[in-house]
Amino acid sequence: MKKKSGASQPFDDASTHRYLPVFHQTQDWQLGKPALQGKGPKNDATLNQAVTHATRYSDWQWPKQPILFLTDPHADAEAFIASLEMSGAINRTGKKHPRYSLTRTGQESEVIIGGDCLDKGPSNLKLLRKIRKFSNMGARVTILAGNHDVRLLMGLNALKQEKKPRDEHFLLRMSPKVIPLIKEVHDRYIVGHGRLSQIPGAKTCRKSLYPSERWFNEFPKHSEMLLSELAIDKELQKMKKKTEIFESACDDAGLCIRRAYASIDKCRELFISHSGEFSWFFRHMKLAHRVGSFLFVHAGLDDHVADLMKNKGVQYLNHEYQKRSRSDLSRFYYGPLANMMRTKYRKNDALLTRGGVEKVHEQGIHAVLHGHRNRLTGQRLVLRKGLLHFECDITMDRHSRQKEGLEGPGAGVTIVHPKGKVIGMSADYPYAKIFEPPVHSA
Repeated sequence: MKKKSGASQPFDDASTHRYLPVFHQTQDWQLGKPALQGKGPKNDATLNQAVTHATRYSDWQWPKQPILFLTDPHADAEAFIASLEMSGAINRTGKKHPRYSLTRTGQESEVIIGGDCLDKGPSNLKLLRKIRKFSNMGARVTILAGNHDVRLLMGLNALKQEKKPRDEHFLLRMSPKVIPLIKEVHDRYIVGHGRLSQIPGAKTCRKSLYPSERWFNEFPKHSEMLLSELAIDKELQKMKKKTEIFESACDDAGLCIRRAYASIDKCRELFISHSGEFSWFFRHMKLAHRVGSFLFVHAGLDDHVADLMKNKGVQYLNHEYQKRSRSDLSRFYYGPLANMMRTKYRKNDALLTRGGVEKVHEQGIHAVLHGHRNRLTGQRLVLRKGLLHFECDITMDRHSRQKEGLEGPGAGVTIVHPKGKVIGMSADYPYAKIFEPPVHSA
């Protein structure tokens, strides 16, 4: 690592400057203190030691073209577009009716969306259409699975499957956070389209959407090989609450049970059917994506995943995700693969130990870039059991920003640059943060 202090420095690297169109000052990226881990401050010596240890097996392998990592847009299309502008991937012309064009940076780069495109708002469908339009402009886009996204996938896959004690609750489990999306679909595709005439009565709709009466008794014994007794009890309590509030939450959105059913059924057509307008969203979604020394996921890793990557590779994880998230719902959702979408390295999450990190390092992976843990002052760099983690959720969507007390629109991007730099930019931090390890490690 460079030995400079964290003070701001003028940016004078011409080869990278076009990827920093709005930032003229930079700082060395300082190591932050990871939540719920370690004691005392972390410093440059600690970071140097971790970088040196990781490169015992191989030097840093950087991408041949820039990678622009945007994560957790949460249904905010304007924040997504602003982040692309910040990255230099697109140019905007016109104020009242803006038009966008792909820049040289946008043409050269791979854009990785780190998951959680759905929920919170203001518009799920608008964001998805913007992502599709950006891809159709010629951009290379990779979408990772976030816990908010997969919650919808699991619920829609459960809708048409035979009711089974381990799986039949997944549809109602996605409520109430999915109701804004259901409302959007209702207003766009159900109202005025005569679809309610094809929908059964309220009793039949309720039977299809809710887990059966036997579920609360049968789920524990069918899940004891997957979940601890404590986890099963928490799941039962969660589902009890969801079954109690689902219809009242629908009513608050102006949806009776039949309209909710019609909208959810339409969601399945839009997202799951091969010809659906948004079928592309889940069809090509990945659980993990590796480029050189960098692993991109939504949330994080654990020892089991580290072992799978070492023995079978990242592509095996993606294959298993695609297969199990559609057919073996409970084994996927309560297993280590789904932990990659929701871990926050808490005590109750699957563990990542130094042994697991060593397996990750052996594969030549030096750093993980992820979202899921929203930051309020831009991206953060932390060590978890000696593995570099770039936390890249910069609180993009306006609803979260209002809740967190952040002013102005959200925007941010993390760039992995071929010249050997990781660059963090955020609307909530005045400087671009630069991580630049040595070209050759000791």
